[in-house]
Amino acid sequence: MSRKKAAGSRRRGKRTCRKQRSISRKHKSRTPKAVYRHPLAAAMADLLKGLVPAAADKPRRGHTLLWTPLLLSLCAILMSWDPSPSLAARFEVAGLSLGNLLPGKDKGGTYQGWIKAMMRNGTLHQRLADRLRESIRQMATDAGCWLREGWCAFTADSSKFNCPRTQENETAFGCASKKGKCPGIPQQLLTLLWHMGTGLPWAWEAGVAKASEREQLLSMLPLLPVQALLVADAGFVGYELLKAIADSDRHFLIRVGANVSLIRKLGFFEEKDDTVYLWPSYDTRKNTWRKHKAPMVLRLIRIQEPGKKTVYLLSNVLDESRLSQRVAHLFYRLRWGVEVFFRSLKQTLDRRKLASAAPTQAKLELAWAVIGITVLGYLSVSAVLAEGKDPLSCSVALALATVRRCARCNAAGAGDLQTQLAAALKDSYIRTAPKASRNWPRRKRCKPPGRPRLRRATKAEIKMAQDLHRNSVVNQFTA
Repeated sequence: MSRKKAAGSRRRGKRTCRKQRSISRKHKSRTPKAVYRHPLAAAMADLLKGLVPAAADKPRRGHTLLWTPLLLSLCAILMSWDPSPSLAARFEVAGLSLGNLLPGKDKGGTYQGWIKAMMRNGTLHQRLADRLRESIRQMATDAGCWLREGWCAFTADSSKFNCPRTQENETAFGCASKKGKCPGIPQQLLTLLWHMGTGLPWAWEAGVAKASEREQLLSMLPLLPVQALLVADAGFVGYELLKAIADSDRHFLIRVGANVSLIRKLGFFEEKDDTVYLWPSYDTRKNTWRKHKAPMVLRLIRIQEPGKKTVYLLSNVLDESRLSQRVAHLFYRLRWGVEVFFRSLKQTLDRRKLASAAPTQAKLELAWAVIGITVLGYLSVSAVLAEGKDPLSCSVALALATVRRCARCNAAGAGDLQTQLAAALKDSYIRTAPKASRNWPRRKRCKPPGRPRLRRATKAEIKMAQDLHRNSVVNQFTA
């Protein structure tokens, strides 16, 4: 073969190779690359969707870190799961976890910059709380656990959280103490509504140390679904509170004690054996009856367990077919779930005492602590419901250990998060002996509520009730 033909063949071969390489590169560019997304980041992003503005895609603007609402929320939730004693240490651990959850993005910044951005977005936790309520309702409706025994039942309770003893916290929150004792430390009172179908927090309200839990419950009353059943302990009693709940087209099941006086045989309503009346007492100052307040027709339910004191429950559900004694007993036993929730928040997540020395930051810390345990519970309950199990069987301690381990790993080493959370369940054994504990000297021993005071209506009360009933009927027809 001549040199000219050989050179031509080589050139043709080179051109052929270039063409083949260009085709192969073009083919590779069209093939989508494998995307490794962290399972915890995917689950939380689906839950927190709607918080990120469409224009904020880059993590930095110039030389300043851009804290988007999603990045702020993720960091706050990861900090609420971390057991470090200081906020700076929690922020550092949360930054390392964000590096695993969102690889390829700059997570630099300082705690001071993060808390300033969080304070600028002061209503972010409220928006996220609304988003969580919608997600919980949708998840429970799809899984069929929104109702229990035909009722959308909630329970209410309150607890106090300690704050650092700084001058600012003492001025903002105050120090609650018993009569005759020295002032205590600054505290925040948290009142919470807990959904009995899923075992998740529904709404909460925080206030100063001496705030009224009844007023906080009244402020959260519009957040309850219509025709819902509110179950509470003996602290949430009173004519004004129960009247407001009944007038809002909602129902209640409240335990009563010796501090409540009930009337029988008033003749104001078609009475049964369990019919009682709650009526404002006689005003000794003005020496007159409060005629503008009509008596509330209620039902007194007695629950007797072997070896225990009789529990007296007051309800405005008068029809026994709608709320039987068995169902009332079941709901009052399920009320203990909110007590376990506060124990998980204070002990398992170690938030009995907050770490913020300033009042504004202390309020945000408590709000995001509740949001953090709510997000943790939502992820666990959704995984448990996918396996067809009871959502009340979730274990907060095991779920917390699972998400902490998952946040420390990259996407490849995290594993199947949903399967791991579905296995985070409480012990299923049956206790054969009573759960006894040592008699700690500083433990608060509350005296259980006694028996409510029942008395027969007097002639004056019967006459006044008849006049009120007659006037209400006349006003109804003349309106």
